[in-house]
Amino acid sequence: MPASMVSSGRGTRNRSDKKNERVLVCETSSEDGPERYASGSGSSTGSIRNGLKRDLGNRQLQLITMGGAIGTALFLSIGIGLAKGGPLSLLISWSLYALNMSFVNSALAEMTVLYPVEGGFVRLAEHFVGPDFAFGVGYNYFLYELVLIPFEITALNTVLGYWFTDYRYPWIVVSLVIFSYVLFNIISVKWYGEFEFWLSSGKVFLLLLLISFTVFTMLGANPERDIYGFRYWKDPGPLATYRTSGDLGRFEGFLGSLWSAAFAIVGPEYVSSVAGEAARPRVNIKAAFKTVFWRFLCFFVMSAMCVGIVIPYNDKALVEFVFGKSAGGGTAAASPYVIAMDNLRINGLPNLVNALMLTSVYSAGNTYFYVASRNLYGLALEGKAPKLCKKIWNGVPIICYVIVTVFSCLALLGCSKGSAKVLGYFTSVITGGGILNYANMCVTYLFFYRAVKVQGLDREQFPYRGWFQPYATWVALVVEVLIILFVGYTTVVPFDATGFFTHYGMLIVESVLIVGWKVCRRTTLVRAEDVDLEWVRPEIDEYEANLTGHDKGFWREVLEYFRLRRKEDSPTEAVALGTIRRGSDSRGEGEEMR
Repeated sequence: MPASMVSSGRGTRNRSDKKNERVLVCETSSEDGPERYASGSGSSTGSIRNGLKRDLGNRQLQLITMGGAIGTALFLSIGIGLAKGGPLSLLISWSLYALNMSFVNSALAEMTVLYPVEGGFVRLAEHFVGPDFAFGVGYNYFLYELVLIPFEITALNTVLGYWFTDYRYPWIVVSLVIFSYVLFNIISVKWYGEFEFWLSSGKVFLLLLLISFTVFTMLGANPERDIYGFRYWKDPGPLATYRTSGDLGRFEGFLGSLWSAAFAIVGPEYVSSVAGEAARPRVNIKAAFKTVFWRFLCFFVMSAMCVGIVIPYNDKALVEFVFGKSAGGGTAAASPYVIAMDNLRINGLPNLVNALMLTSVYSAGNTYFYVASRNLYGLALEGKAPKLCKKIWNGVPIICYVIVTVFSCLALLGCSKGSAKVLGYFTSVITGGGILNYANMCVTYLFFYRAVKVQGLDREQFPYRGWFQPYATWVALVVEVLIILFVGYTTVVPFDATGFFTHYGMLIVESVLIVGWKVCRRTTLVRAEDVDLEWVRPEIDEYEANLTGHDKGFWREVLEYFRLRRKEDSPTEAVALGTIRRGSDSRGEGEEMR
């Protein structure tokens, strides 16, 4: 699309030729005054906008978003759903929630591929719904990611308990992990992507290893020569009771498994969060969203099936971890897979699995650290966080990193109260915040869809079109709202103040923020006819039109990376959208975020 096709009121573009360099200057209004984005051919990769550089290739992008989705839940917390509901409830609830999440993924993909902006779905919420809604959504997502960091660090301490059942100074481990997160996130996004590529590759290997372990051992390939198959579906049975007995207890067990699915099954938000730093976003972001659906099927549904096969829901070690007084406080009974290996008297493999699990948990925390800092930086750019948070040092949002680092120290709580108890608190807060995130995405898409219909745009022309819309999004929204309302029902009668706040705290906080912003700023919802549906499309279209070469695809990039295939030139920009110039910079000239 030509540069001249920029919507009125959104900016003007002027060009000047200078030797062999063409410079693009874009002025947009902001609270700090005009922002100028200048670019030259000296950039070897993608555009830099608002300080974020398009430096993530398909290979890195796929593994980073995968790394955020595969965390503690698949290896540790999945046992909670099994103990509460049994193998059948676990499989059904995880399958149904994965299907519901595929509807959310489809809706978010349609918007993000069309508008791959920094700030992800929070920016989309502001553009299509309104600033008050985006204020609440942005801080809910930021707090959600913040809580995930100490959760993963605490879980890491739990995994370490397999080797060190009573080590005296867990705070040393917590401090070292936080320090390493800071260190790895201060480097450029390119090297961060490489680091996460390797860690996330280890997660995929671990998942394949556990699935293979399930298949082979159930067929008798174990030291006991026990062909146990689906034995545990018969004894103790497919359904467990939770809180009470009979059919009501089995239904509550199903709900317990469903809550564990709502905590574990994630993914679309991480693709949206890195959209502003993805090279060739219309191709790579689209590919990443498409693979999310298959991740739901292969990772989450298969894991639910495997866990129900290898261990009974009433296993003594599992029950002690989930319901016992010392519940998992640093014991080896953290992962249902490790419990199963110990039951089968398999030597060596539990150590390997725990080591890989350790890297998996560490990688997830590292991803959350990255996403949380970028989210706060995006809020600052929109005037919804202190201006100090826009400070760039050495190419990174340094103040954002300081804030995230301080909050990560909540992991130290697990050193005194027992890791499982703290994990329980964190899990409740995270589940509530995560469900709310997906409901927010659904609301944003419905406003976007309404604007498209009112303004008469043809969705067939979009680079990605979601399935069965808007009906699929309505179904997803209703499901998420119902889960939000009932996820903490056990804290109501009898009333448990701590449990109630941890389950519903994020909902309360977001509601207060939205109403407070609306009252203080006197904002209104964006009308469908006033939504700018051009927005950043011309800029992205021009950026991709100026790329030379062709997209290689994920597997070709991987083969070239390992030198298993001859390397071809990567797509580069004939006119690189390079260095950012921000008029509000304190030194008078822009700073480049690497």
